[in-house]
Amino acid sequence: MLHALPRDWATALEAALGQEHRGPKRTILCIDDDNAILQYERALLERWGYCVVAAASAQQGLTLAMRLPIDAVILDYHIPGTNGHNIAAAIKKCRPEVLIFMFSGSEIPEETFNLVDAVVLKTDAIGQLVPTVTQLL
Repeated sequence: MLHALPRDWATALEAALGQEHRGPKRTILCIDDDNAILQYERALLERWGYCVVAAASAQQGLTLAMRLPIDAVILDYHIPGTNGHNIAAAIKKCRPEVLIFMFSGSEIPEETFNLVDAVVLKTDAIGQLVPTVTQLL
C-alpha cells in the first residue's frame, strides 16, 4: 500500500534522491492512478536495481517530474482528469532529456507514439517492461 506523503513530500524526496545517493542507480518515476500497478512497477524495477518514485495522480507526477533528478518516467495513458499524452508533453517541454515510457492497457493515439520514447502494453509487462527500460536507459 502506498502511504500518504507529508505536506513537503516533494522537498523530502528531492533531498533523499540527491546526486550523492544515486550513484550508478537510475531513478524512474512511475505515474499511474492504480495503486496495484504502482506497487507492481516498484517491485519489478527495484528488483532490477532501479530507484523508483511513485505518483498516484497527474498533478503529483508532474510536480515530482519537475523537481526530482529522474532519468525516466513510466506513465499510464488513462489518468483521471487528463491523459498520458498531455502529461508526457508537459514533461518533455521542461525536461526533454527524461525518457518517457507509455505503459497502457489499451491502444494509444499515433501522436502519443511519436511523442514518447517507448510504449509497453500492460499485457506485455512481464516480458517487455524491464528489457525496454534497460535498453533505453
